[in-house]
Amino acid sequence: MANLINLERATVGYGTRTLLDAVSLGVEEGDAIGVVGRNGDGKTTLLKVLTGVGDPDSGRVTHTSGLSVGYLRQADDFPVGATVRGVVAGGRPDHVWAADADTRAVVENLLAEVALDAEVAGLSGGERRRAALAEVLLAGHDVLVLDEPTNHLDVEVIGWLAGHLGSRPARALVVVSHDRWFLDAVCSKTWEVHDGVVDAYDGGYAAYVLARSERMRVAAGTEARRQNLMRKELAWLRRGPPARTSKPKFRIQAANELIANEPPPRDSLVLQRFATARLGKDVFDLHRVCLEVGDPPRTLLDGIDWSIGPGARIGLVGVNGSGKTSVLRLLAGEDSPTAGTVKRGLTLRIGYLSQALGEIDGGQRVIDAVAEHRRIAELAGGREISADTLLKDFGFVGDKLIARIGELSGGERRRLQFLRMLLDEPNVLLLDEPTNDLDIDTLTVIEDYLDGWPGTLIVVTHDRYFLERVSDVTYALTGGGRCDLLPGGIEQYLADRAAADTATSAKPAPERGETAAARDRRLGKEMARIESQLAKLDDRIASLHESMAAAAADHVRAGELNAELGELLARKDGLEEAWLAAAADGV
Repeated sequence: MANLINLERATVGYGTRTLLDAVSLGVEEGDAIGVVGRNGDGKTTLLKVLTGVGDPDSGRVTHTSGLSVGYLRQADDFPVGATVRGVVAGGRPDHVWAADADTRAVVENLLAEVALDAEVAGLSGGERRRAALAEVLLAGHDVLVLDEPTNHLDVEVIGWLAGHLGSRPARALVVVSHDRWFLDAVCSKTWEVHDGVVDAYDGGYAAYVLARSERMRVAAGTEARRQNLMRKELAWLRRGPPARTSKPKFRIQAANELIANEPPPRDSLVLQRFATARLGKDVFDLHRVCLEVGDPPRTLLDGIDWSIGPGARIGLVGVNGSGKTSVLRLLAGEDSPTAGTVKRGLTLRIGYLSQALGEIDGGQRVIDAVAEHRRIAELAGGREISADTLLKDFGFVGDKLIARIGELSGGERRRLQFLRMLLDEPNVLLLDEPTNDLDIDTLTVIEDYLDGWPGTLIVVTHDRYFLERVSDVTYALTGGGRCDLLPGGIEQYLADRAAADTATSAKPAPERGETAAARDRRLGKEMARIESQLAKLDDRIASLHESMAAAAADHVRAGELNAELGELLARKDGLEEAWLAAAADGV
């Protein structure tokens, strides 16, 4: 195979750190490479050097003559005044671009909720991200270099993207992602970036786990805890749902020998017994609950009876805007039902991890923020874990211990937020997109902790691997006020969604009453009105984020701004629900 991109002894420094230290590697034709590593270890820096966006301090980067490289950055840079149609379809009218099957598939899956004639500057952050991804996919590049392409995508669209990249016309693919299911589905090689070097492994994520486990086992017995974590991860990969990953390209015999005596990730009966001792028999009992949000109101739950007991581990899924966050807020007591009752157990200590990051005083140092909490947390069976151990496992060592929280990255603040919540020893965890901004190593630590955590867990996440790893049952918000148990998990959810789309596409036009054309005009105006309100809300939310960053050292002001942010996010959720309702009526 011909090399398309070559790095020769490339070195890049940032401040006092060396992110890449004389790294030599190449991207060959036909490669599909997944890049993993902890936050801040240099993954994005490596992509910038590969694409030529950033130059190494020393060393050399060469591209094959005439090579076209498409680079999806974490921050987009669309020209002023650009429209979605201009960015994605080259300004072509619908009847022209829709004639191309690839373009039609990308637009329908990534931009179904976006008006093509809208200016990119007026879109939400998630919509801009999807537009940038669509632009890169449709530009016909030789090499695709994608930095966190699954951000802002739900489980269904991530599955589509994996299939699309698997049949891609590009000559090579390099992708940074913390979504392990996605990495295993699309990649044939894995690069791990750490300590200034890049270690290369054959195979996708599952193969990388095996090879790394074997390499660490040979290495003089060091990093014992990390070895144990990787063994547990490998056991899960080999014994987990067979449809969850593509066939891993590693030696099955070696894998089976390595995990021969490895127990299941958690003992559900033991955890349920301890959870009952901590929680009693009652956790949440919803009776005839109705929940409406937005203006005009949209029904998320309609007459729901739902009993959630001690030790339950529930994954909650649904399309973006289906109301998953609103359900968590209802259970946490932050919102009240429109009708019906929500009974909570008397002994509940709820830990609620929201998507907002403004809950910690930015002027505090990391070590001080942890010192306010318990120094020891207890797991099932009486096993204890100290704050010092959690700090180390979550990557807070050395200078990071005395860093001010306002100076941390989004991923580091997310880690600290989760760590502090764990030290409070909640017996109920409500997790809203807990994988946001977290690297794979940190996710593995969290999963290991949750394996021994005795309590009730409800998690909302687009990370299919994490959801299947930590939960035992799956529920879906399927629209129409329903919340359905899915015995078949994510696979059943995706199959049901596909069947519903097929049935909807075959729905006949109305025979009486409002004509289809009149209905489309009415719904188009309604959707345009909602989009205008959403654009204004996004501007206000962006402004609030800037104000919160400036007020990081002012605890009182930061709290006020965070409360206002919560209100705006709730309003945005309601508007998105209303938009989805109008879009569904127009199908």
